[in-house]
Amino acid sequence: MTEIQMPRLSDTMEEGVISSWRKSVGDKVSRGEVVAEIETDKALMELEAYDDGVLEKILVDEGATVPIGTPIAGLGDGSGAAAEAASAPAPAAAPAPAAEEAPASAAEPAAAAPAAAPAAPAEPGTKPKASPLAKAVAKEKGVDLATVQGTGPGGRIIRADIEAAAAAAPSAPAAAPAAAPAAPVVAASEDVEEIPLNKIQKVSAKRLTESKQQAPHFYLTSAIDVTELMSFRGNLNERLQAAGGPKVSVNDLVVKAVATALRANPSVNVSFGGDKLLQHKRINLGVAVAIEGGLVVPVVKDADRKSVSEIAKESRELAGRAREGKLKLDEMSGGTFSISNLGMFGIEQFSAVINPPEAAILAVGAARDEVQVRDGEFVARKILRVTLSADHRAVDGAVGAAFLQQLTALLEDPIRIIA
Repeated sequence: MTEIQMPRLSDTMEEGVISSWRKSVGDKVSRGEVVAEIETDKALMELEAYDDGVLEKILVDEGATVPIGTPIAGLGDGSGAAAEAASAPAPAAAPAPAAEEAPASAAEPAAAAPAAAPAAPAEPGTKPKASPLAKAVAKEKGVDLATVQGTGPGGRIIRADIEAAAAAAPSAPAAAPAAAPAAPVVAASEDVEEIPLNKIQKVSAKRLTESKQQAPHFYLTSAIDVTELMSFRGNLNERLQAAGGPKVSVNDLVVKAVATALRANPSVNVSFGGDKLLQHKRINLGVAVAIEGGLVVPVVKDADRKSVSEIAKESRELAGRAREGKLKLDEMSGGTFSISNLGMFGIEQFSAVINPPEAAILAVGAARDEVQVRDGEFVARKILRVTLSADHRAVDGAVGAAFLQQLTALLEDPIRIIA
């Protein structure tokens, strides 16, 4: 029988939730056919079968959270389910798993033990046997598996054991008063509503915290005169619409200009690799999209090789699938540089946090009318402020400044963007 495991469906995924099973035990499955829907830290994704066969086992129930690599189902020729049902002995003297416990023990057979020997907590240095669901519940409730006595088959720790241990924990004598928290914590009350973080928010919080702690950020800001760019965009959209093409946004032009500037300044299109720099040959731009409950960053691949209208069409399609939770793995991975635009919210200037393993991100604000002095006269111009956040381990200040200088020149002379 072939195991179907919880796959890694994104570069940040550590665990997944079985949202729904599309197939039932006994159903025939063809290679490439969807067998389940998996909720990840970024979206709801479809799990496709890698082989033909019959779904003989479902090891993890819908709604359960399990780490990547955990067996969640078994695929065979159809004989396994019937044979197992006929030959499986009832456990003697061991309580049955709780009703909600997923039958994941079939994925990790317990070692044989003397029939009369009682189950005991794992010895120091050994890894306690526990079902994936029990591990997930233990992680959630902060229970150390090494301190839990399993009551499942072969001494396996099941969900009921974790819940019992968690319930008993408050009654245990405290060794010492708890240390005061480093920062004030707001206690739940009638005036405070607790809103649990969703998966996207949890992973974003973890990754962005790691980014700020590990990557020494520095910031460079440029004020760009985009008066000509705005006029150019209007003329370009008139022509595109007349030809039946898609309209382009200011952000589409920025994406194309960034891709062109990165081609001219490849030292910004890098990642820090410990004792080396990783120079990316492709220019894959992540474009941040706000969705309900978080932020995702779909990637426009080879942006420097695409026209502005192609970027506009692809960006809209990616953003639409992001909001529907239908982005595929390859549409969210492989980014080499990111762009975050808050101009549509009226934000004039901000600094973004680098999206690892990338070495830089560009924050784009709103274009505003400002008074400038031109040829000794006061004139109103459209000014756009952009801020480059860069990892100083990978990008020097002069390198970042040269990139922004090139980007400014492109946006102030927009015909060069499409030339």
